Amino acid sequence: MIEGSDLFTIGLLVILEGLLSADNALVMAIMVLGLPRDQHRKALRYGLIGGFVFRTAATILAAYLISAAWVKLGGGLYLLYLAYQHFRSRVAGESSAEPPKAKGAFGLSPFWATVVRVELVNLAFSIDSILVAVAMSKKTWVVVVGGLLGIVAMRIVAGKLIELIRRYPALVDGAFLIIGWVGIKLLLEYAHQVHWIAWEIPKPISMGLIIVIFLAAFAYARRQAPQPGDPRGNL
Repeated sequence: MIEGSDLFTIGLLVILEGLLSADNALVMAIMVLGLPRDQHRKALRYGLIGGFVFRTAATILAAYLISAAWVKLGGGLYLLYLAYQHFRSRVAGESSAEPPKAKGAFGLSPFWATVVRVELVNLAFSIDSILVAVAMSKKTWVVVVGGLLGIVAMRIVAGKLIELIRRYPALVDGAFLIIGWVGIKLLLEYAHQVHWIAWEIPKPISMGLIIVIFLAAFAYARRQAPQPGDPRGNL
Protein backbone atom coordinates (compact mmCIF):
# COMPACT_ATOMS: atom_id res chain seq x y z
CA MET A 1 0.00 0.00 0.00
CA ILE A 2 1.30 3.43 -0.97
CA GLU A 3 1.38 5.89 1.91
CA GLY A 4 1.89 9.65 1.91
CA SER A 5 5.18 9.19 3.75
CA ASP A 6 6.41 6.99 0.88
CA LEU A 7 5.86 9.78 -1.66
CA PHE A 8 7.59 12.27 0.65
CA THR A 9 10.55 9.91 1.03
CA ILE A 10 10.80 9.45 -2.74
CA GLY A 11 10.87 13.23 -3.25
CA LEU A 12 13.54 13.60 -0.59
CA LEU A 13 15.61 10.82 -2.16
CA VAL A 14 15.49 12.58 -5.55
CA ILE A 15 16.80 15.79 -3.96
CA LEU A 16 19.52 13.95 -2.03
CA GLU A 17 20.51 12.02 -5.16
CA GLY A 18 20.96 15.30 -6.99
CA LEU A 19 23.07 16.79 -4.19
CA LEU A 20 25.22 13.69 -3.72
CA SER A 21 25.66 13.17 -7.46
CA ALA A 22 26.60 16.69 -8.57
CA ASP A 23 30.25 15.67 -8.92
CA ASN A 24 29.20 12.49 -10.72
CA ALA A 25 27.27 14.54 -13.29
CA LEU A 26 30.36 16.67 -13.92
CA VAL A 27 32.58 13.61 -14.44
CA MET A 28 29.98 12.12 -16.82
CA ALA A 29 29.89 15.35 -18.84
CA ILE A 30 33.67 15.48 -19.22
CA MET A 31 33.97 11.80 -20.17
CA VAL A 32 31.24 12.08 -22.81
CA LEU A 33 32.77 15.25 -24.30
CA GLY A 34 35.64 13.13 -25.63
CA LEU A 35 33.22 11.65 -28.18
CA PRO A 36 32.06 13.35 -31.39
CA ARG A 37 29.42 15.96 -30.63
CA ASP A 38 26.57 14.03 -32.25
CA GLN A 39 27.20 11.10 -29.86
CA HIS A 40 27.05 13.06 -26.57
CA ARG A 41 23.35 12.66 -25.88
CA LYS A 42 23.34 9.07 -27.10
CA ALA A 43 26.15 8.12 -24.69
CA LEU A 44 24.33 9.81 -21.79
CA ARG A 45 21.13 8.00 -22.78
CA TYR A 46 22.83 4.60 -22.69
CA GLY A 47 24.47 5.60 -19.42
CA LEU A 48 21.01 6.41 -18.09
CA ILE A 49 19.66 2.98 -19.09
CA GLY A 50 22.64 1.27 -17.50
CA GLY A 51 22.14 3.40 -14.40
CA PHE A 52 18.54 2.17 -14.12
CA VAL A 53 19.64 -1.46 -14.29
CA PHE A 54 22.50 -0.97 -11.87
CA ARG A 55 20.48 1.02 -9.32
CA THR A 56 17.81 -1.68 -9.14
CA ALA A 57 20.40 -4.43 -8.69
CA ALA A 58 22.46 -2.31 -6.31
CA THR A 59 19.50 -1.70 -4.01
CA ILE A 60 18.94 -5.44 -3.73
CA LEU A 61 22.65 -6.00 -3.11
CA ALA A 62 23.06 -2.87 -0.97
CA ALA A 63 24.59 -4.65 2.01
CA TYR A 64 27.41 -6.03 -0.14
CA LEU A 65 28.08 -2.91 -2.19
CA ILE A 66 28.23 -0.65 0.87
CA SER A 67 30.98 -2.86 2.29
CA ALA A 68 32.83 -3.19 -1.03
CA ALA A 69 35.67 -0.77 -0.30
CA TRP A 70 37.51 -1.77 -3.50
CA VAL A 71 34.86 0.07 -5.53
CA LYS A 72 35.93 3.42 -4.08
CA LEU A 73 39.61 2.50 -4.41
CA GLY A 74 39.24 1.71 -8.10
CA GLY A 75 37.05 4.74 -8.76
CA GLY A 76 39.40 7.12 -6.95
CA LEU A 77 42.49 5.85 -8.77
CA TYR A 78 40.73 6.09 -12.14
CA LEU A 79 39.60 9.68 -11.56
CA LEU A 80 43.10 10.70 -10.47
CA TYR A 81 44.42 9.06 -13.63
CA LEU A 82 42.02 11.14 -15.74
CA ALA A 83 43.14 14.36 -14.03
CA TYR A 84 46.81 13.40 -14.40
CA GLN A 85 46.40 12.66 -18.11
CA HIS A 86 44.71 16.01 -18.71
CA PHE A 87 47.27 18.16 -16.93
CA ARG A 88 50.17 16.18 -18.38
CA SER A 89 48.87 17.09 -21.83
CA ARG A 90 48.74 20.74 -20.68
CA VAL A 91 52.43 20.59 -19.76
CA ALA A 92 53.12 19.07 -23.18
CA GLY A 93 51.56 22.19 -24.73
CA GLU A 94 48.23 20.78 -25.87
CA SER A 95 45.08 22.89 -25.66
CA SER A 96 43.45 23.14 -22.23
CA ALA A 97 40.12 23.83 -23.86
CA GLU A 98 39.76 20.32 -25.24
CA PRO A 99 38.68 17.28 -23.22
CA PRO A 100 40.65 14.08 -23.88
CA LYS A 101 39.52 12.20 -26.97
CA ALA A 102 37.59 9.01 -26.29
CA LYS A 103 39.57 5.84 -26.94
CA GLY A 104 38.54 2.25 -27.46
CA ALA A 105 39.42 -0.43 -24.91
CA PHE A 106 39.04 -4.19 -24.48
CA GLY A 107 38.03 -4.54 -28.12
CA LEU A 108 35.24 -1.96 -27.79
CA SER A 109 34.75 1.10 -29.98
CA PRO A 110 35.45 4.54 -28.42
CA PHE A 111 31.69 5.06 -27.98
CA TRP A 112 31.00 1.82 -26.12
CA ALA A 113 34.24 2.06 -24.15
CA THR A 114 33.07 5.50 -22.97
CA VAL A 115 29.67 4.11 -21.96
CA VAL A 116 31.39 1.35 -19.95
CA ARG A 117 33.68 3.90 -18.25
CA VAL A 118 30.66 6.05 -17.36
CA GLU A 119 28.95 3.04 -15.77
CA LEU A 120 32.06 2.08 -13.78
CA VAL A 121 32.44 5.61 -12.45
CA ASN A 122 28.72 5.64 -11.61
CA LEU A 123 29.31 2.52 -9.53
CA ALA A 124 31.96 4.26 -7.44
CA PHE A 125 29.76 7.33 -6.92
CA SER A 126 26.60 5.38 -6.11
CA ILE A 127 27.74 3.86 -2.82
CA ASP A 128 26.93 6.96 -0.76
CA SER A 129 23.55 7.39 -2.43
CA ILE A 130 22.61 3.76 -1.79
CA LEU A 131 23.67 4.02 1.84
CA VAL A 132 21.52 7.12 2.39
CA ALA A 133 18.54 5.63 0.56
CA VAL A 134 18.55 2.33 2.45
CA ALA A 135 18.82 4.21 5.74
CA MET A 136 15.78 6.37 4.89
CA SER A 137 13.33 3.62 3.96
CA LYS A 138 12.99 -0.12 4.49
CA LYS A 139 10.74 -0.45 1.43
CA THR A 140 12.75 -1.61 -1.57
CA TRP A 141 10.37 -0.09 -4.12
CA VAL A 142 10.63 3.34 -2.47
CA VAL A 143 14.42 3.23 -2.55
CA VAL A 144 14.47 2.03 -6.19
CA VAL A 145 11.95 4.64 -7.45
CA GLY A 146 13.70 7.48 -5.62
CA GLY A 147 17.07 6.37 -6.96
CA LEU A 148 15.85 6.02 -10.55
CA LEU A 149 14.23 9.46 -10.56
CA GLY A 150 17.45 10.84 -9.10
CA ILE A 151 19.41 9.30 -11.98
CA VAL A 152 17.12 11.05 -14.46
CA ALA A 153 17.78 14.35 -12.67
CA MET A 154 21.54 13.67 -12.81
CA ARG A 155 21.32 12.97 -16.56
CA ILE A 156 19.61 16.35 -17.07
CA VAL A 157 22.32 18.09 -15.01
CA ALA A 158 25.06 16.36 -17.04
CA GLY A 159 23.44 17.55 -20.28
CA LYS A 160 23.34 21.15 -19.02
CA LEU A 161 26.99 20.94 -17.95
CA ILE A 162 27.95 19.77 -21.44
CA GLU A 163 26.24 22.85 -22.92
CA LEU A 164 28.01 25.09 -20.39
CA ILE A 165 31.43 23.63 -21.18
CA ARG A 166 30.79 24.01 -24.91
CA ARG A 167 30.04 27.69 -24.32
CA TYR A 168 33.00 28.23 -21.99
CA PRO A 169 35.73 25.75 -23.05
CA ALA A 170 38.17 27.05 -20.41
CA LEU A 171 35.94 25.33 -17.82
CA VAL A 172 37.64 22.04 -18.76
CA ASP A 173 40.65 22.77 -16.54
CA GLY A 174 38.43 23.54 -13.56
CA ALA A 175 36.40 20.40 -14.22
CA PHE A 176 39.53 18.28 -14.09
CA LEU A 177 40.59 19.95 -10.84
CA ILE A 178 37.24 18.84 -9.42
CA ILE A 179 37.71 15.35 -10.85
CA GLY A 180 41.12 15.16 -9.15
CA TRP A 181 39.63 16.30 -5.86
CA VAL A 182 36.81 13.75 -6.10
CA GLY A 183 39.39 11.05 -6.77
CA ILE A 184 41.29 12.06 -3.62
CA LYS A 185 38.00 12.10 -1.67
CA LEU A 186 37.15 8.55 -2.78
CA LEU A 187 40.62 7.32 -1.77
CA LEU A 188 40.26 8.95 1.67
CA GLU A 189 36.85 7.32 2.06
CA TYR A 190 38.44 3.99 1.15
CA ALA A 191 41.20 4.53 3.72
CA HIS A 192 38.56 5.31 6.35
CA GLN A 193 36.48 2.28 5.40
CA VAL A 194 39.44 -0.11 5.79
CA HIS A 195 40.43 1.65 9.06
CA TRP A 196 43.69 3.14 7.84
CA ILE A 197 42.57 6.55 9.06
CA ALA A 198 40.07 7.42 11.80
CA TRP A 199 38.55 10.51 10.20
CA GLU A 200 36.65 11.32 7.02
CA ILE A 201 35.93 14.54 5.16
CA PRO A 202 32.46 15.93 6.00
CA LYS A 203 30.27 16.06 2.89
CA PRO A 204 29.41 19.78 3.32
CA ILE A 205 33.14 20.62 3.22
CA SER A 206 33.73 18.42 0.19
CA MET A 207 30.78 19.88 -1.70
CA GLY A 208 31.74 23.41 -0.64
CA LEU A 209 35.23 22.95 -2.11
CA ILE A 210 33.73 21.65 -5.36
CA ILE A 211 31.46 24.70 -5.58
CA VAL A 212 34.39 27.09 -4.90
CA ILE A 213 36.54 25.43 -7.61
CA PHE A 214 33.67 25.49 -10.09
CA LEU A 215 32.80 29.15 -9.45
CA ALA A 216 36.46 30.19 -9.72
CA ALA A 217 36.83 28.22 -12.96
CA PHE A 218 33.59 29.70 -14.32
CA ALA A 219 34.73 33.24 -13.55
CA TYR A 220 38.04 32.56 -15.31
CA ALA A 221 36.30 30.88 -18.26
CA ARG A 222 33.97 33.84 -18.77
CA ARG A 223 36.98 36.16 -18.96
CA GLN A 224 38.54 33.86 -21.58
CA ALA A 225 35.34 33.47 -23.65
CA PRO A 226 35.21 35.34 -26.99
CA GLN A 227 33.49 38.70 -26.66
CA PRO A 228 31.20 40.29 -29.28
CA GLY A 229 33.42 41.55 -32.09
CA ASP A 230 36.30 39.29 -31.04
CA PRO A 231 37.65 37.44 -34.13
CA ARG A 232 37.81 34.24 -32.07
CA GLY A 233 34.01 34.26 -31.90
CA ASN A 234 33.85 33.66 -35.65
CA LEU A 235 35.99 30.57 -35.61
